[in-house]
Amino acid sequence: MNNRDVYGRTSNDLFLRLSNVADGYETIPQAVEDILDIQNSPAISMGPFLISSGQTSLLTTISVYSERGTSAEQVRLLYMNPAALSVWRAMGKPTSAIGSQKRPPKTALLAYGVPFSE
Repeated sequence: MNNRDVYGRTSNDLFLRLSNVADGYETIPQAVEDILDIQNSPAISMGPFLISSGQTSLLTTISVYSERGTSAEQVRLLYMNPAALSVWRAMGKPTSAIGSQKRPPKTALLAYGVPFSE
């Protein structure tokens, strides 16, 4: 049985292509209501969560950048790598991504964790 599509690609090809995107940064928007709660700031809430959950080893893998948004629905944009995004989800925070990219924009500032590196 042939497991290739009409272009000769296998499901592994698709997986590798998708996993490369997953290695980048997801863009998480925060609205006015979100930023009014200080616990929705990764710099304030992630550290205590990692300590209380016994996951401090993740501190060296988390990378979160922040940038000012352009609307009330997107007052702040967070750019999270996969480790940061999984912690944010475990914290019960909203994680509806509006985009993804290999690295955060050069205009974004490191908000928490380690800087981007290739």
